[in-house]
Amino acid sequence: MSHYDYKSQRLWVEQDIIEKNAIPCDRAQANYLLNVLRMEQDDAMLIFNGRDGEWRCELHVLGRKKAALIPQEQVRPQPQRQDADLHYLFAPLKSARIDYMAQKAVEMGASQLRPVMTQHTQERRPKLDKMRLNVIEAAEQCGILQIADVAEPVSFTKMLDGWMESDPNRHIIFCDEGMTDLGPLAILDTIRGEGEAVPPLAVLIGPEGGFSKEERERLLDCEFVTAIPLGPRILRADTAAIAALALVQAQLGDWT
Repeated sequence: MSHYDYKSQRLWVEQDIIEKNAIPCDRAQANYLLNVLRMEQDDAMLIFNGRDGEWRCELHVLGRKKAALIPQEQVRPQPQRQDADLHYLFAPLKSARIDYMAQKAVEMGASQLRPVMTQHTQERRPKLDKMRLNVIEAAEQCGILQIADVAEPVSFTKMLDGWMESDPNRHIIFCDEGMTDLGPLAILDTIRGEGEAVPPLAVLIGPEGGFSKEERERLLDCEFVTAIPLGPRILRADTAAIAALALVQAQLGDWT
């Protein structure tokens, strides 16, 4: 990322990206480029689709409300999926805060967002389509090429019961309000395996009000779960998410 172009406009497209093959803009994209950004014929920008890397393209104006993008050259290849393999598990919040949380999780490097329905979860019907739009917007803004997956909601019990079958190598880190006497960095270091290898990770954030007594006990009983504290203050769930993801990335992830 040292030579990354931070100044050019970036846009996610759904279509395959092939050199010189025109990509029609949908109505919203055309309006954004022509009327919001005031871009003009042959202006350059960057496009990506999560599959074909990042491409420099030219804008072709086809009318007041129509435009197309002409890919010129690939400027960054598509990274392998394992380059970003951090799952973010969370109890859904109310609309505006869950939008913020989805965006920040992507910016912090989450490759999958997985809603988990706990006993104290506030929002029982999270809007997944809107969440996916926030994921795309965050990817456009922060320069990443992978689009994080948004999984269907799952109950807390079903998630834990099926963990060893569905994702046996992935280790869960959850933020435990009951821990006050240990620092998180030393605890995170214990997750490293032989040769300093770090397993695939998931960060689990509970709802406002925290996990129930039964949920916390279940988590602490699982060998594939590690609890960490987040300091002496009670954090809102969206603040806790950013704090936990930052700690994990700095100690075990792609900030190292």
